[in-house]
Amino acid sequence: MPDCLSEKSVPPGRPLPLPDATSQAISERLMRQIRRTIEKANGAIPFDRFMQMALYAPGLGYYVAGSRKFGEQGDFITAPEVSPLFAQCLAHQIAPILTQVTAGDLLEFGAGSGLLAADLLVELERLDRLPRCYQILEVSPELRARQLETLESRAPHLLTRVKWLDTMPSGFRGVVIANELLDAMPVSRFRITEGGIEESFVICDGDGLKERFDTPVTQGLESTVEEICQESVELSTGYVSEINLRQTAWISALASAMDQGAAILIDYGYSHAEYYHPQRNRGTLMCHYHHRAHSDPFSRVGLQDITSHVDFTALARAAVESGFRLGGYTTQAHFLIANGLDSRLAESDPNDLSRHMSLVQGVKRLTLPSEMGERFKVLGLLKELDINLQGFSLRDFCERL
Repeated sequence: MPDCLSEKSVPPGRPLPLPDATSQAISERLMRQIRRTIEKANGAIPFDRFMQMALYAPGLGYYVAGSRKFGEQGDFITAPEVSPLFAQCLAHQIAPILTQVTAGDLLEFGAGSGLLAADLLVELERLDRLPRCYQILEVSPELRARQLETLESRAPHLLTRVKWLDTMPSGFRGVVIANELLDAMPVSRFRITEGGIEESFVICDGDGLKERFDTPVTQGLESTVEEICQESVELSTGYVSEINLRQTAWISALASAMDQGAAILIDYGYSHAEYYHPQRNRGTLMCHYHHRAHSDPFSRVGLQDITSHVDFTALARAAVESGFRLGGYTTQAHFLIANGLDSRLAESDPNDLSRHMSLVQGVKRLTLPSEMGERFKVLGLLKELDINLQGFSLRDFCERL
């Protein structure tokens, strides 16, 4: 089941919308580049390398080309687009942290449309807890331009506090926000066979691409899968799933970059036991195109998002091993309610019935189990900071990790 809001799985026999001529040309250029890479690699590349190129190839990949990704005109809707109450609740979690961290900054990874940044700054200003600097680490030039446009429109007087980064900072003090970042990291895929563990590779297939499983070559893949098999219920022959081997390096780099503060990571995913449940035998890989969800990563290459759920157990372990302390783990619904979602809704003008009803609908979409409420999880991490994060006070599920 797709875990991005408003997605609809494509019914059998119903085609996806056709791309326009300009988009199709970009996709064809990227396909030629990927095919050349495969040919130079003796006919096959690991799946995570394909996913890296499909999403991030300079000028051509999904996240760095010019197509609109977020909102009703894009391919999916994230929580900040659903309702401003999301950012307001998040601001009420950030404010007490900034109170304890002298001259603290805010760092957002992958700021999307810039809406979360704008709404956070406005609410933190209202709370008199503005960060010294709002840093955005964004790899896409197109998204940087869109973020600037959003901030100029919604918070022009606070734009001087915003700074875009090309690399992770050093000596960081403050709060790190990553909303739907980790699901877009390239993943490795594996399959369990009677003969052992196989890795997913991408090969050429006529004018297209297809998947082939073979002997693992990616460092750490086989040993990590063996650990999964030891910790989980025995995975049956033919079981296919994913591993994000890159998130360990990312969380380690973040820990090294942070001197003091907290990280709040929000994404859709599961604990280890749920992720590698015997019945989830086809993995979690999903593609999103024009608010339709499907499972073919080799169609519309460069024009569709490719995602995989987050294994929060593996993420939490890597964080602790890197020097973080767990601050909490809960569902998005519990996190938002603990940060005053009901109060934020009650503060809306009752005379503006249209806006109030829009906010009510937004609350439902953010919190209902059938929408984003339980599918999305929040992981809190602390570094050299003694504070109880209120977002986890209602219900903390760390025992499930």
